[in-house]
Amino acid sequence: MIPHVAPATWHVAPRPGSFAAALRSDAPDGCRVALLGCPDDEGVRLNGGRVGAGRGPTALRDALARYGVQDAAALGPAAWPAVFDAGNVVAADTLAATHARVEAAADALHARGLLVIGLGGGHDLTLPLARAASRAARAADPARSVHLAYLDAHLDVRPEPGSGMAVRRLLEERAITSAAVHGLDPFVTTREQLRWFTSHGGRVDEALRPPEPGVALYLSVDLDVLDAAHAPAVSAMHPDGWTPARAAAACRAAGRQPDLVGADIMELNGALDTDGRTARLAAHLLLQLLLGIAEREADAAGAAR
Repeated sequence: MIPHVAPATWHVAPRPGSFAAALRSDAPDGCRVALLGCPDDEGVRLNGGRVGAGRGPTALRDALARYGVQDAAALGPAAWPAVFDAGNVVAADTLAATHARVEAAADALHARGLLVIGLGGGHDLTLPLARAASRAARAADPARSVHLAYLDAHLDVRPEPGSGMAVRRLLEERAITSAAVHGLDPFVTTREQLRWFTSHGGRVDEALRPPEPGVALYLSVDLDVLDAAHAPAVSAMHPDGWTPARAAAACRAAGRQPDLVGADIMELNGALDTDGRTARLAAHLLLQLLLGIAEREADAAGAAR
């Protein structure tokens, strides 16, 4: 039983033969990956963003119901990792209480040996998800370092509670030891924010680089890193963002990293995604991440033979 989690909501039944049809929801036995919906956008509201990301997990699942197949040619000789859909964390009355619920649910999934991928939801929810992943990564080795790579137009180092605080809190708490932002928009970044970030172990980097050997990786994708022409249904649109191909390559590369300990895809505004365009792109990025994991596991199995 996962605490504070309700079964996932689907408005669209997965097509037979689709990737979504193969998702497990009864029990995580034999699964490698867990999806955890975080349908809350209180942080977005506090930040003055466009509210609607609370409907993101359902929108992404519905996109998966229509997109992706179990025997995808992209897999080559690999196979999808078995995925457990844990459901959605039930939001509490306050942001802090919701974070505590997300963290407890992620802890329970990590304890079962699952790699947790959060589906959001405001980007503040990366805070409890990455905390849990860091704790799991350090369970065997307390000295292990954890690096956060995040695709985002913003630094998310605001001191006040809201969707723009997660990276600051993670660095202050030392839940992560370093961070790299990819796709930063300098027009929405103050000098003081950048100064704080770089003085606390952060760097601005266009290319997603593998972490140092022995360093665990947490990947966070804020969909506002994407150009608004491709992803208009986000909390804060980006007029000059990344192309889908660039973001897809980064997700696939992260999935291939042997020390990936967690990930999330955030800020899908289900309330504004009238044509489903942004949700389909979010689903594509999730599949690219899982493809990277599948390729890495296939490579490891081949090396072991």
